[in-house]
Amino acid sequence: MTTPAPLAQDTGTDLTDRGSVSLQGLSKSFGEFTAVRDLDLHVAPGEFLSMLGPSGSGKTTVLRIIAGFEDATSGTVRLSGVDVTRTPPHARDVNTVFQDYALFPHMTIADNVGYGLRVRGAGKSARIEQVQESLRRVRLDHVADRLPHQLSGGQRQRIALARALILRPQVLLLDEPLGALDKQLREQMQIELKQIQREVGITFIFVTHDQEEALTLSDRVAVFNDGRIEQIGSAREVYEQPRTEFVARFLGLSNLIEADLAEQLTGDRLTMSIRPERVRVLTADAGPGAGEVALVGTVTETVYTGPATRCLVSTDAGVDIIAERPNAHDLTGAAEPARGDRVQVAWNPAHAARLP
Repeated sequence: MTTPAPLAQDTGTDLTDRGSVSLQGLSKSFGEFTAVRDLDLHVAPGEFLSMLGPSGSGKTTVLRIIAGFEDATSGTVRLSGVDVTRTPPHARDVNTVFQDYALFPHMTIADNVGYGLRVRGAGKSARIEQVQESLRRVRLDHVADRLPHQLSGGQRQRIALARALILRPQVLLLDEPLGALDKQLREQMQIELKQIQREVGITFIFVTHDQEEALTLSDRVAVFNDGRIEQIGSAREVYEQPRTEFVARFLGLSNLIEADLAEQLTGDRLTMSIRPERVRVLTADAGPGAGEVALVGTVTETVYTGPATRCLVSTDAGVDIIAERPNAHDLTGAAEPARGDRVQVAWNPAHAARLP
C-alpha cells in the first residue's frame, strides 16, 4: 500500500499542482527493445486521461513507470511538482487498479477495502467509518460482510476501486480494469467509473486498447504508437481531426482518400480522412448536395449492426468507401441500398480531416 509522498507545499510548489503528473523526456529500454521513446506528457490535477493504443505501443510501460514499478531509462517523473523518478512505489502517493482486481479471497469485502488503512495504523472506528463511506460511494455498502467470490465481476471491480480510493491517493492509475468484463457490464462500469471520478476529484490515468472506452471516459485521450504519443486531445479532437493516418485508422472506422484522388476531388493534395457516418449513399443519378464531392461505385456489402447499417461501396476510382447511417432513417421509408446497386457516395470535404 502507498505511503503519502511529500505534499507540494513541502517543496515550495504551488498547491494547485497537487495531483498533477508530468513526464519529461521519458524513455525506457529493455535490452535492445525501446518501449518508450523520449515522451513528454502533462496531466492536470483532477483530469481523466486515457492512454490508448495497441498492444506493445508503450502505454502500460508508462503507467508502470508512473507507479514506480519500472525505472525509467532516462527522463523525469513528477507527481504534484515533486520529482519522484527514483522514488520507490510505496513512497509515491498513487494507487493502481489492475484488471485482475487482486482482492484477498479470505477477507470480507469490508476488510478488503479497509486493508490499506489498517496497514497505515488507522484506528478501528475510523476504519469502519471510512470503509462504509467508500462502499457507499460505489453503491455496495450492502455487501460489506460478503466474500469476494460471492460477488459478480462488476461488483468486484467496484470493490477494487473502493479499496484504492479509500487511501485518497493524489493519482489513481487504472490498467485495463474493465477488460475482463462482458460488453454490457463494461459499458455500465464506464458510466459509473466516470461518475465516481467526478465525485472524488482525483486524477485518473486509464490504460486501454478499447477505442470506444477511451472516447467515453476521458477528458483527454493520448493515442500511443511505437513508444510515442501520436496525438493527444479531447475525444472529439482525436476522433474528428486525426493528425496521422495511424490515429485515423486506429480510432474507429475511417475512409482514407489518397492525395492524388483527393486533389482530383477538391484541388487539395493532402490525404483525406472521412468517417463513415459523414458519408451519404445516393442513387446513381442523384445530384450531390451543395459543397459535396461524390464518387460513383457499386455496393458490395451491407452490414446491419443494430443502431446503424454500414454500406461498403467499391468505387470506379479504385477506392472502397464505407458509409454508415442510423437505422432511425428506416422510419422515413428511405430505400436501403442492396448488393450490386450502382450508387454514389458523397461527403462534404469540410467534414474530412487532412493528413500529411
